[in-house]
Amino acid sequence: MPYHGKLRQLGKACIAHCNSGFIRARRGTTAGVEGARCFSTSKSNDMRFVQFVNKNGGPQHLGVQLKDGGDIIAISSIDSRIPNNLRKFLEGGEVLAQKARRNGDTNLSDYVQRIIAEGRSVIAEADVNFLAPINRMDKLLCVGLNYRGHCQEQGLELPNNPVIFNKFPSNIIGPTDNIVLPTNSEKVDWEAELAIVIGKIGKDLNEEDAERCIFGYTVAQDISARDLQKGKINGGQFLLGKAMDTFCPLGPAVVTKEAIPDVHNLTVKTWVNEDLKQNGNTSELVFNPGKIVAYISKFMTLLPGDVILTGTPQGVGFARKPPEYLKKGDILQTEIESVGRLNNKVVQSEPKIKN
Repeated sequence: MPYHGKLRQLGKACIAHCNSGFIRARRGTTAGVEGARCFSTSKSNDMRFVQFVNKNGGPQHLGVQLKDGGDIIAISSIDSRIPNNLRKFLEGGEVLAQKARRNGDTNLSDYVQRIIAEGRSVIAEADVNFLAPINRMDKLLCVGLNYRGHCQEQGLELPNNPVIFNKFPSNIIGPTDNIVLPTNSEKVDWEAELAIVIGKIGKDLNEEDAERCIFGYTVAQDISARDLQKGKINGGQFLLGKAMDTFCPLGPAVVTKEAIPDVHNLTVKTWVNEDLKQNGNTSELVFNPGKIVAYISKFMTLLPGDVILTGTPQGVGFARKPPEYLKKGDILQTEIESVGRLNNKVVQSEPKIKN
């Protein structure tokens, strides 16, 4: 099938999120994202999507929280057609929206609130273990040198275009999982980052259409082995220093964009053992989320579930005097205002063989 035909076919199945609710994308083109029929016109869907397992065991669930720390609705338990992971939910199912319509709710937020009131499939946050809120995506991309202060602390000029590199989905760990120090690096560093989660198929987008492709945001750490990233071992390329096991803590939730008052004014903080290391703000971004998504879409088709880390503010370890790096036993905490908080322990890698 020709490329354009494949993209249109994907576009038919894409379930997207807009300011007024969930939408089913109509036939798309390679230039931009076409309009669609909205589910709701009254209220936005201010929600937090989480992936979790019960502390007493059992399978993975996809859940929704209406607020940080609030009760969780296991939406994948409401209907067997609802997948238990967010990527598949974004890719193809409008089941939850259909159920809400049949019950007379004007939007998903109202539907979720009613389920909480009825006590159906509701679980207390204290009874779950959060996993990474999204995984097994097609693309896990990163933007370098995207905060003014981070460029200044390295003595570098601001880039003219976003600097793009990648990690791999297998690098992702959950919000409380251990970061494993590799045996072949002694300079493992932190980078707190706001991460974009894509909700619609997009290609060759302008900035306005790019904003429509964004489903929500989550908290990420772009853990980096500086001696591998900046050394000669990989010819000056970032990949080996950025894409090691456990080098992308993510979570605890994917927060819908409607739930964030102003994505261009969020504090971004990192603590190591309760010592504040980074204290930035997304107002310092060189390229905002819409510009980043539009730029990347000129080179590749973005798909539902793709994640893009947007860069880190000043305060990273290698730029300090003297430089500081993570060590065994450290507790790394990462917080982005209105989005969430990671709490990861640092451990040392040990040899292992799995059958």
